[in-house]
Amino acid sequence: MNYKIYKDARDAAWKFLIENNIKSLPIVFTNICKKNNIMLKRYIGSAYFSDDERGIVYFDRNGHACILINGDDDLCVQRYSIAHELGHIYLGHLTSENICHRLSGSRDNPRLPVEYQAERFAMDILAPACVLWALDIHSAQDIARLCNISLSDASIRAKRMNTLYKRDKFLSSSLEKQVYELFEGFIIKKKNDF
Repeated sequence: MNYKIYKDARDAAWKFLIENNIKSLPIVFTNICKKNNIMLKRYIGSAYFSDDERGIVYFDRNGHACILINGDDDLCVQRYSIAHELGHIYLGHLTSENICHRLSGSRDNPRLPVEYQAERFAMDILAPACVLWALDIHSAQDIARLCNISLSDASIRAKRMNTLYKRDKFLSSSLEKQVYELFEGFIIKKKNDF
């Protein structure tokens, strides 16, 4: 994917964290969804989901965004699915042209740029790079534990963090600095845990 698509998703994630005044991990989605007038629902069973779908987002009759999550999935997977679907909402992917169509792809193979962006957004809100950096976290196990995400997703984040550690450009963006400042108290409290 091109850098602009990545950057737009990353910046949207930072703005989301700032606008929702998120200061600690793991993120709790119920209050965030309520505050943003987004209905959050879980469905147990496979009637609404294809084999590779974990969640969907749609608008109800009143025009409110609704996120429907596969309740059969582990809680960690459900959390990632909520973050992914929030990405579609916050990145403006739900337009009149695609609202009736399912956006397809999987974490391993996001076929469309909008799926790639939603994946980036999800990871960036669930496991903000500047927080992991400030806590000097490198392992997938520590990321999974801190962020309450699956070990599989934490492994993806650990791999990306390895690249970011090598670049050493943390806090270069004013948005990322704001995210860091929001989490400063949390970082101080967690410093000795890792």
